[in-house]
Amino acid sequence: MSSVDRAADRSRTPTIGFFERYLTVWVALCIVTGIVLGHWLPPVFQAIGRMEVAQVNIPVGVLIWVMIVPMLIKIDFGAMAQVKGHWRGIGVTLFVNWLVKPFSMALLGWIFVRHVFAGWLPSAQLDSYIAGLILLAAAPCTAMVFVWSQLCKGDPYFTLSQVALNDAIMIVAFAPIVALLLGLSAITVPWDTLITSVGLYIIIPVVIAQLMRRQLLAHGDAHFKRTVSRLGPYSISALLATLVLLFAFQGQAIVSEPMVIAMLAVPILIQVFLNSSLAYLLNRRLGVAHCVAGPSSLIGASNFFELAVATAISLFGFQSGAALATVVGVLIEVPVMLLVVGVVNRSQHWYETRTH
Repeated sequence: MSSVDRAADRSRTPTIGFFERYLTVWVALCIVTGIVLGHWLPPVFQAIGRMEVAQVNIPVGVLIWVMIVPMLIKIDFGAMAQVKGHWRGIGVTLFVNWLVKPFSMALLGWIFVRHVFAGWLPSAQLDSYIAGLILLAAAPCTAMVFVWSQLCKGDPYFTLSQVALNDAIMIVAFAPIVALLLGLSAITVPWDTLITSVGLYIIIPVVIAQLMRRQLLAHGDAHFKRTVSRLGPYSISALLATLVLLFAFQGQAIVSEPMVIAMLAVPILIQVFLNSSLAYLLNRRLGVAHCVAGPSSLIGASNFFELAVATAISLFGFQSGAALATVVGVLIEVPVMLLVVGVVNRSQHWYETRTH
């Protein structure tokens, strides 16, 4: 390939913007900021935490809209028929999300919380910690996976379809899986929380995005592309603001129990690497395109932590071990998923040497 061809190829390759390139740094700063603010101004964040509908926090919900609407605007639902060729990728993701991840997390929780770390964890909270881990794993990622998919140049139609399908399954399967794995036949499942979360994080953003898309396209394709490009930084900024809020809610617990945080992070880390690797390798084995395998592995590994946190608080309370475990999931989510995105991007040549 000539230098001119290489330059042209680079010009066609999507570049990661300033916010995305240093996202790990911004995330670390937001974590520290959230913990400090939560420790210094607890009444303020307690008031924000009470702004809820069906135990779903409204400020966090609004930030989620700002996070994903710019990405959903890019989706042309008239081209959704393209996902019909991605049935293998969808099958792999469903297998990992619903038949592997919740059960592997229950096993990892039993190994590490009940046995390996049992002597160092508060005995009264062991069941609650395991419950939080299971809630985290039983809720497939919805909002942030659009960020991960964009960063690994994933197929946006596959990503949207897979997320929508996961949410539809979640309404039916989330409660039975959680009840089965917790072994609590009398568990009270907050159906209003689940349904409200799906409405807030999927239905409303999709409607808003498509109305905006139609309005922008009415002024021409060039205007549409310029506006979408300008909206990108708002998406990442909303992600960072969400992290500040979530860590402020649990700032005091994180400061007072750093070793508990580290121990709970171990099964979550293993779960992310296990499920992302499994999904990626299965897609490669089945000959799935890399633009589908990337988001498939990321959806298979990441968690709908907004729903997990809300459900943990609803079932066990703000100060419970379950709520703390789900917040540890937030702590792990962004840096580790960025690592997985990096592996997916760097391994594209290796992946495609087998699939083509």
